[in-house]
Amino acid sequence: MNEECLICGAPLEYLQEETLMECFFCHKKVRSLTCCVKGHYVCDECHSAGMDAMVSVCLKETSKDPVDIMEKLMSQTFCHMHGPEHHTMVGAALLTAYRNAGGEVDLEKRLMAMLQRGKQIPGGVCGFWGACGAGISTGIFVSLVTGASPLATEAWGLSNLMTSKALGAIGEIGGPRCCKRDSYLAILSAVDFVRDHFGVEMETHEVICSRCGENNQCIAKRCPFHPVNHRMKEAQED
Repeated sequence: MNEECLICGAPLEYLQEETLMECFFCHKKVRSLTCCVKGHYVCDECHSAGMDAMVSVCLKETSKDPVDIMEKLMSQTFCHMHGPEHHTMVGAALLTAYRNAGGEVDLEKRLMAMLQRGKQIPGGVCGFWGACGAGISTGIFVSLVTGASPLATEAWGLSNLMTSKALGAIGEIGGPRCCKRDSYLAILSAVDFVRDHFGVEMETHEVICSRCGENNQCIAKRCPFHPVNHRMKEAQED
């Protein structure tokens, strides 16, 4: 088994009714739908500990490619194979690439807002709410660059359209969840959306997953980023 429970490595168990759990690290007691089969529970805050470093990483970045930036964030010690940290990192990577591609945004200020908003999206919402946090993160990104609020007109619409576009791409592939796959799909959806609606050309490159061996639920050839699909494409071109 690869990464599952952060404490013992055992598989995670997803419940249908919330149960009072105590976080292994901070001992905070919260009601949750997730624990490992041995009963260990890690709260979202502890799971994402150290994510504040994301801001300094992004502020030093010069790339216009949000996938490239996301890869660097995924390699940080605060990021795990799966987890709610992706709900913040997707928007942060997009904000950074958007600024570097010529988009007008106060990056540091917006990154701090992204951190605050992204942390409010609980882990597991992809299955329990029917709205993957990586997709929601793209909507937060658009909200931040347009200054959207519940009373806005065009900006309100664009934020929701962005989220729906990303969720559509994620949902079409099907489950089970993969935070890496869903993050890539969300980011690529946002690159097209930003070009079409804001005229800002962020860069992209072909995404080939390097972490599929770390995901116990990898969907293999059904994932557009799985290396086997890249090899098949190369063979067809030859």
